[in-house]
Amino acid sequence: MPTQMGAPLHQYNTFQPASTTAVQPGYGVAPPSQLVPTVNGQGSSAHQHYDQSHKASLSYDSFGGVTHSSSGGDADRLSSGTPSTSVHSSPGRQQGMQYGYVANSGASSASATTSGPAAAPSSSSSDDDDDEDEEEEEEDEEAGGDTSSSSTGSASPVPNSYDSLEGGNYPDSMPPSSDMTNQAAPYGNYGYPSMQPAYRQGPAASRTDSSPSHDPYSQSGYQQYSQPFPTMSQLSAALGGLSGVPELEVEALRPVNLLQERNLLPPRPLEGPEPNLTPDLKKVNCSPQTFRCTLTSIPQTQALLNKARLPLGLLLHPFRDLQQLPVITSNTIVRCRSCRTYINPFVTFLDQRRWKCNLCYRVNDVPDEFMYNPVTRSYGEPHKRPEVQNSTVEFIASSDYMLRPPQPAAYLFVLDVSHNAVEAGYLKYFCESLLENLDKLPGDTRTRVGFLTFDNTIHFYNLQEGLSQPQMLVVSDIDDVFIPSHDSLMVNLKESKELVKDLLTSLPAMFSQSRETHSALGPALQAAFKLMSPTGGRVTVFQTQLPTLGAGALQSREDPNQRSSTKGVQHLGPATDFYKKLALDCSGQQIGVDLFLLSSQYADLASLSCISRYSAGSIFYYPSFHYIHNPAQLEKFQRDLERYLTRKIGFEAVMRIRCTKGLSIHTFHGNFFVRSTDLLSLANVNPDSAFAVQMSIEDSLADSSLACFQAALLYTSSKGKRRIRVHTMCLPVVNQLSDVYAGADVQAITCLLANMAIDRSITSSLSDARDALVNAVVDLASAYKSNVSNLQQSGLVLPAAMSLFPVYILSLLKQKALRTGTSTRLDERVFAMCEFKTQPLQQMMRMVHPDLYRLDNMSDQGALHLNDTVVPQPHLLHLSAERLSRDGAFLMDCGYVFYLWIGKSCNEMFIRDVLGCPNYASIPPNMSHIPDLETLLSERVRAFLDWLQDNRAFSSMIHVVKDDIFS
Repeated sequence: MPTQMGAPLHQYNTFQPASTTAVQPGYGVAPPSQLVPTVNGQGSSAHQHYDQSHKASLSYDSFGGVTHSSSGGDADRLSSGTPSTSVHSSPGRQQGMQYGYVANSGASSASATTSGPAAAPSSSSSDDDDDEDEEEEEEDEEAGGDTSSSSTGSASPVPNSYDSLEGGNYPDSMPPSSDMTNQAAPYGNYGYPSMQPAYRQGPAASRTDSSPSHDPYSQSGYQQYSQPFPTMSQLSAALGGLSGVPELEVEALRPVNLLQERNLLPPRPLEGPEPNLTPDLKKVNCSPQTFRCTLTSIPQTQALLNKARLPLGLLLHPFRDLQQLPVITSNTIVRCRSCRTYINPFVTFLDQRRWKCNLCYRVNDVPDEFMYNPVTRSYGEPHKRPEVQNSTVEFIASSDYMLRPPQPAAYLFVLDVSHNAVEAGYLKYFCESLLENLDKLPGDTRTRVGFLTFDNTIHFYNLQEGLSQPQMLVVSDIDDVFIPSHDSLMVNLKESKELVKDLLTSLPAMFSQSRETHSALGPALQAAFKLMSPTGGRVTVFQTQLPTLGAGALQSREDPNQRSSTKGVQHLGPATDFYKKLALDCSGQQIGVDLFLLSSQYADLASLSCISRYSAGSIFYYPSFHYIHNPAQLEKFQRDLERYLTRKIGFEAVMRIRCTKGLSIHTFHGNFFVRSTDLLSLANVNPDSAFAVQMSIEDSLADSSLACFQAALLYTSSKGKRRIRVHTMCLPVVNQLSDVYAGADVQAITCLLANMAIDRSITSSLSDARDALVNAVVDLASAYKSNVSNLQQSGLVLPAAMSLFPVYILSLLKQKALRTGTSTRLDERVFAMCEFKTQPLQQMMRMVHPDLYRLDNMSDQGALHLNDTVVPQPHLLHLSAERLSRDGAFLMDCGYVFYLWIGKSCNEMFIRDVLGCPNYASIPPNMSHIPDLETLLSERVRAFLDWLQDNRAFSSMIHVVKDDIFS
């Protein structure tokens, strides 16, 4: 597919639908069954998520990934991004920056449909996050089933794939019926005064006309920006008049000359802009940590978006750990009969019996069951149900959302035991960690585990209950791998726990004398696929070198002399399609593959990563790992492994993203496979992975005052329950360029552009991706200056909301993934690319632009008080050498690593009380921990570090750096 060399990332192209290849689910279709209510929401923590700092994520068209676009409010829409491995199987893609590793990507402009029985809110909230996650995925899958909320599902054909489960439009042969008494109830705006008028205007809005002119938001009490521009008349005139913005937006639009202002950072980590919504809508909008848009004010037309020169896209963290989550158990999951949107806080109730969809504007009937609120035990107040009061909810799904009975939690560990692995020494620590966390593996009494080791042959382990000790079964024919036993290799953990413990205890010594240097990773993965196919589950692979034998064997492609090249980087793509094809086979059988690469030499991660990218897996990389010579990496491996083994997990999941009629999703970024046009297949889903999507505006939103986005994740929890997690976000629609700039989310824009740049570097070249990033800044500055030409200012002028954009892009260009001229190992570069495609926004921004604090002069002023612990809040400092002083101690938070820099003249009391050393000279050169000392300063520093570490997916290492280390 053609790409425009050097074209800016924000080039606006019209994308044609891409062809998609569906992957078969791999198991038979369940017979049609009635919607049977699941009894409770046990296992999901009660998370009641009303985040007021809601940020919608908008996708940027210009980089153009795999695209599918179709108009029409009824079309299914799914926007999620494939990982940093883009599979462009869509011949219809247009030229431009095309980012996103998407095996198949398609997005229809209409909102995707997912219908299920209306869930009667149960006020129960479970503590099991896995259960919560499963509900979301299930709901999404069922969307393709009956579009009505009837408990019998008789209106829908028998589902025969996940696509039909997630739901699309009504078949042509089955036009929507006007009789929708059993239809899913909407998430109404009830309970919010601004939405009440719409409820009272039943007669005026009683028509079933689905045209935007009956937009529920026009009656919702939402008010356009009406405040005058108090102090910026000149800017207002230059922009052609502002639509009236609050004071925060006035500040966001303040012209900033970057050549004159040096203090741009806020004292605290940057928060995204708050959408200009009514207080009632802000109260119920989705948390920006879950759902975020690059533009918190959606342009009314594509022409206005093009004029702004900013990308429109969404950043989504759908399965993240939540403190509160409403879990709903009901016979009826209320959904729009047309577009399958789940009822949410932004729908409009025309009266007690009818609600209007906020995505396609169809008028639906409220099912009888939805009239009763089990929380308040009252009847006739559908607007007070949890589905309509919370933008993030989780449903317990019925059997209609299943293609087969929910699978058990199944874990297969595939371990490299070659000589290289023995030398690295990881096996002992893996076995110890698994032994310690065996009882914490997510699951229930059905949980199954298995083990497979490999070098030049493949070793299986019979762990069948009743054996006195584990039995090793060796398969030496790696060219035709077979399973030596089908019923004793994956065993019930509860029944065979003692045998599992015996195996983990003996494994390290079993291969300690190995001299076999070859690695048959490909055949081992083929064996894992055959072993896991009957059930699906998670395969965890540990690899320490380049695969050298059998299928998938690789050869070194890295030229160490080219690591610092400025002419371009070769071999960023895979050397073979073996791992991608196997990953797609795994995805079809609901198998996710996670890769732990612990290698001191080149291992061709560009090829190996495909096994995880396309099976919705995770990638962990530990360069130069050695249990003796690199203790910091060992500690990080142990911490990461503990988190990995115990974090919640969702199985056999699918996800779909829907948006307001007129918007279209065309490119996905993340680790997944696009099973059908717009349905993301996630064999496994974990709380540490995020997704990004790019969007365009196909039809004018002039008749809408609000735009909404909804993501539904249907999954099976580790407890064996089908669950649907639904997130809904609402943003205002604006027709003034000034409002678009005022609502720009500079961090979300940076993250989306990073995803697009990674894709372009693979599909085109690294230099082209870097040029496109620079052009994004140039285009924004040019567009802003040309539209405020009345302000004759020289220099580099940007709106305050985007003042950090150039420094963020400069930081991106210095990252391992995109830098040139600096020695960078190929595997480390590829891993950094994978990270950009899967990390949540907060983690990615720490990697791109670290936070710098001074610690030696911290005070308790402004400190947080959490559980009797005082957490200091030092101010952020600019990343400039002039901010450092040799009489201080400075902490740089880079996401995965903390650097504590100690100046030569640092106060000795700080060195003594925090580091436990008498003076500067006595600080050891490779210090990688902060000791627990019973001093006030030590407690404050450790409390601050712990606070930074909280809610972080991966454990961050700390390095103490002396300022003369390089002298």
